[in-house]
Amino acid sequence: MIELKVERVEEYLSDVYKTPVKVLRIAPLRAAQAVDLKGFGYGVPYAIQCSVKGEVKRLVLETMRPEGFGHDHFSDRAGILLWQHSVFNKLPRHVRSVDVGSFLADGQKLKSLGDCAELFLITEFVDGSPYHVDLDRITQTGSVTDRDEERCVALSNYLVGVHSLKKDDRALYVRAIRDLFGHGECIFGLTDSYPRKLDYVDEKFFVQFEKDCIDWRWGLKHQSHRLSQVHGDFHPWNVLFNEGIEFTVLDRSREEYGEPADDVAAMTINYIFYSLQAFGKMNGPFGRLFILFWKNYLDESGDEEIVKVIQPFYAWRSLVIASPLWYPNLTDGVRKKLFRFARRMLETKTFEYERVEGYLK
Repeated sequence: MIELKVERVEEYLSDVYKTPVKVLRIAPLRAAQAVDLKGFGYGVPYAIQCSVKGEVKRLVLETMRPEGFGHDHFSDRAGILLWQHSVFNKLPRHVRSVDVGSFLADGQKLKSLGDCAELFLITEFVDGSPYHVDLDRITQTGSVTDRDEERCVALSNYLVGVHSLKKDDRALYVRAIRDLFGHGECIFGLTDSYPRKLDYVDEKFFVQFEKDCIDWRWGLKHQSHRLSQVHGDFHPWNVLFNEGIEFTVLDRSREEYGEPADDVAAMTINYIFYSLQAFGKMNGPFGRLFILFWKNYLDESGDEEIVKVIQPFYAWRSLVIASPLWYPNLTDGVRKKLFRFARRMLETKTFEYERVEGYLK
């Protein structure tokens, strides 16, 4: 465990801002009390409040845990954090990255880069309520408000705008599709993360699932005309709403350009996920939001091809939310329906968003 003192953080931030910096408070992001950074733990984000030339700034220091999903080696984690620093500030509404830095091998100092033992990322702090709080409330009330619909459309419109920026690079699109299946954070990384013996799914399921994924990879890799700017991890925990429909996004992942279906699947599968937990099926308020999001996206983007390419992205996201590692308290019934949905997605040539309940049966 690294023992990191507040004065070391001050030295580092003074170098970043090129002026003396006074640290006023450091605490784990969701903790109430300021703490000394003695015993700093990887993977725990820290909120930092500091004074720079009389201006109080709020920052977040983040690291990554070496816990599978392609994060095993130092170079894996370093590559992700360097990539995040290089692209966060390019995406509209994204929280801004301030610097990527390193802990030195002696564990006592921080610097921008060099003889480092581990990297960290510094971003600006942003206030807001995660979008999943809205979904939690809908679960309790069983109904949607006008604001819920407005926010759903705002998220859909945001993706329309993000995806409107295209790029002509066949090799980059092929890599994005390859990563969907082979990346440690994606399909094969998820299948590897499941325990061998479970009551609701067996190893035969994953063997056939991966075989079917190969067919999809070879079908999708030739669609490089679809290469677009993406967020890469656009889900309710990475969207912070303020008042009304104003929001900030966090933690774009893996790629600056990729397949637009990635973002659409990442957000809309959560309407399915919440509905299954609340009602055991896909209808009611979450079904309403699901259709609203899809209809708006199709109307505004004009992307008629997305219903022929989104299937493996839904299959991947199904593995994420069905995972006992990420969601240990789900019922077996919900998990079984998610696996059924994933299976049906790989069997479906054209996704019909208005009959999503049929894919769960």
